Amino acid sequence: QVQLVESGGGLVQAGGSLRLSCAASERAFGSRAMGWFRQAPGKEREFVGAISWGGGTTYYEDSVKGRFTISRDNAKITVYLQMNSLKPEDTAVYYCAAANRPFTIAVRDYDYWGQGTQVTVSS
Repeated sequence: QVQLVESGGGLVQAGGSLRLSCAASERAFGSRAMGWFRQAPGKEREFVGAISWGGGTTYYEDSVKGRFTISRDNAKITVYLQMNSLKPEDTAVYYCAAANRPFTIAVRDYDYWGQGTQVTVSS
């Protein structure tokens, strides 16, 4: 069974921090890049960033660069999204996803998805 389960979402004030976790089944983790995406109400799903299989390469969208950090612990088959200096516009459901290659920023390469976790940033 391929599973990705996000946790760590919640309500936080602007300027605050949250750390999201994504626990994966081994089959979903493997030698795969992991990505984070988000979707705000009424908007398209947006790519946030990605991390390579070994963790040595990361990529972030401009809107979160310098504020968000993606990391992974392959021993725990978990990927993290540390979010600092949160803004109201970061409010969204956040999803993690596993890609079918060691590193990619192409959304079409992400074929396993979690159920999402809500992040709400109040002003």
